[in-house]
Amino acid sequence: MAEVKDMPATDTQDTPLVPQTYLITPPEFELSTFPDVFARVLDSNEIACVRLSMATQDEDRICRAADALRAICHERDIAIVMDKHIPLVERLGLDGVHLGNTGNSVRNTRKELGPDAIIGAYCGHSQHDGMTAGEAGADYIAFGPVGLTPLGDGSRAELDLFQWWSEMIEVPVVAEGALDEDLIAALAPFTDFFGVGPEIWSHDAPAESLNALLAPLRG
Repeated sequence: MAEVKDMPATDTQDTPLVPQTYLITPPEFELSTFPDVFARVLDSNEIACVRLSMATQDEDRICRAADALRAICHERDIAIVMDKHIPLVERLGLDGVHLGNTGNSVRNTRKELGPDAIIGAYCGHSQHDGMTAGEAGADYIAFGPVGLTPLGDGSRAELDLFQWWSEMIEVPVVAEGALDEDLIAALAPFTDFFGVGPEIWSHDAPAESLNALLAPLRG
């Protein structure tokens, strides 16, 4: 299995770490065309991990998509996890799973998949849920949405949550949901990964869109 790439070490002058990119697939895509687009995005930037996040519950469609994207990721030594479908992870040769926020789910999944699997937990904007999932053995915690979105109840994971987490907790953190360049710039000192997905897939050229979104990290 591939591994999530390590964060680059801080140099002797305490240069701030640059967050890595955690790529989230679109919820629907055409398997006849998307793998080529997906590969171009992976080759356009350094991607630490991919999350297969499909809306369908059709197991056959999920499996075919996972097989195609896993091959592309593993050719590049990029880890790939999937949303929720724990029984399919080992069967499909994936690297782990992305869960909701309950500590029991993380703990039980760790027992099922073993110590080497990547287990992530989405915890919305709840510091408490993040700590619970981290204590249960999650490899990373995702908070979001960080930007304005019509989805959900309008609640956001605010900057101060990431500031507190970066100072107090060692478990890596992902900032995701309605990202833009201003949010990338503001959150960069306080997050380990940016979870990017919907922000780029609606564009005709997702690779170029990703480059533009991440421009503040190169500044």
